[in-house]
Amino acid sequence: MSSTWGQDDDDNVDLRTLTVRDWLRFARRAVPIIVMILVCLLLLLLLRLIERPIYGMHRPITPFITQFVCRNAFRLMGMSFTAKGRQMKQPGAVVANHSSWLDIFSLNAAKRVYFVSKSEVAKWPGIGALAKATGTVFIERDRRKSQEQKAVFETRLKAGHKLLFFPEGTSTDGLRVLPFKSTLFAAFFVPELKELLWVQPVTVNYSAPLGQEDRFYGWWGDMGFFPHMIKTLAVKHPGGVEVIYHEPLRVANAQGRKAMAQECERIVRAGHHSAEAYES
Repeated sequence: MSSTWGQDDDDNVDLRTLTVRDWLRFARRAVPIIVMILVCLLLLLLLRLIERPIYGMHRPITPFITQFVCRNAFRLMGMSFTAKGRQMKQPGAVVANHSSWLDIFSLNAAKRVYFVSKSEVAKWPGIGALAKATGTVFIERDRRKSQEQKAVFETRLKAGHKLLFFPEGTSTDGLRVLPFKSTLFAAFFVPELKELLWVQPVTVNYSAPLGQEDRFYGWWGDMGFFPHMIKTLAVKHPGGVEVIYHEPLRVANAQGRKAMAQECERIVRAGHHSAEAYES
């Protein structure tokens, strides 16, 4: 595997290299996506006014709107989308490798999940509001609040929500899977949940556009969100994404959170295209 990971990498997207045709292509894709998101967000918020009083924390209707938006976003971007494997029906959580902001669309497109995200995202213009509306769980990277966050996880899991988080703790260039941190797995091992929950490892693989470097869709380091989004939507021949759902693991069968994290990491890495390149 090529050594492209490091602080010396050129993390910035230079928009000055885009041509007039690139900008027109960006506008042709961005405008309908933005309109779709705004219309569906309004519909979601209106439905929540009915859904919340009747079902409380349960969301039997609105997640389908999120799925609709995410699946059709790929169609409007011109990117291919493929989902493989069986989505688990058992209660529990989903863990995946993290390459890009596109993961939000990739992992919402085929499965009803609720993301676990760092608290800073809640303050991002536009994105924060969308994350809140779709039921994202925000956490702070503060050990003093670990018990409080663990309690939030337990409440959401007991409500039947399938929480999705990225154990790597950061996004990458898409060419590798970083070691999984075990901290967030602790919530699954409380006595009242351990016997009930399962964890499904998921691998997300991106295929670069024709003629672009393999890490084209990776979003890491100091890359700005908007420049990266513009580059993604302006590309002439979009690539694709493949989401692989692996067999879920029963929490009760694991020897603790560290063992569970390591096994999920092994499975996700085995399905990653970097593993295929290494084997070949």
